[in-house]
Amino acid sequence: MPDIVIADTSCFILLSNINELSLLHKVYGEIITTPQIAMEFGSILPDWIKIKSPADYQKQQILELQIDKGEASAMALALELPGSLIILDDLRARVLAEQLGISITGTLGVIVKAKLNGIIPSVKPLLSKIKQTNFRVSSILEELALKQAGE
Repeated sequence: MPDIVIADTSCFILLSNINELSLLHKVYGEIITTPQIAMEFGSILPDWIKIKSPADYQKQQILELQIDKGEASAMALALELPGSLIILDDLRARVLAEQLGISITGTLGVIVKAKLNGIIPSVKPLLSKIKQTNFRVSSILEELALKQAGE
């Protein structure tokens, strides 16, 4: 398990919308996010989510030329905290993170990990809840998550 896990807004929003935000804590313990992401989320975050700003704002500004402010702040922070894992769902942000050598997962990856760690019995009910939100999951990604979860 990574020592440092940084979450982006989409993860907080999606897990909150399906009443599963606590999965993050159960899977990873403490989560870090940035002030920008906390502001984008717009609700009070639980106390197990720590807010930390990247020290190098210029790096964040450069990243903002390619991705949104929240994702840029999370990536700038991840670059300062070696060995960290960042939870990103946006494809452009994921591609950029991989190019920068940042370890990534997505919200579905968190759900699969929860299943594999015995925290939840099945991924399928959560996928059903996700389908009732405005979060888009391709059938290929859904099938991959189910396969990784052994379902």
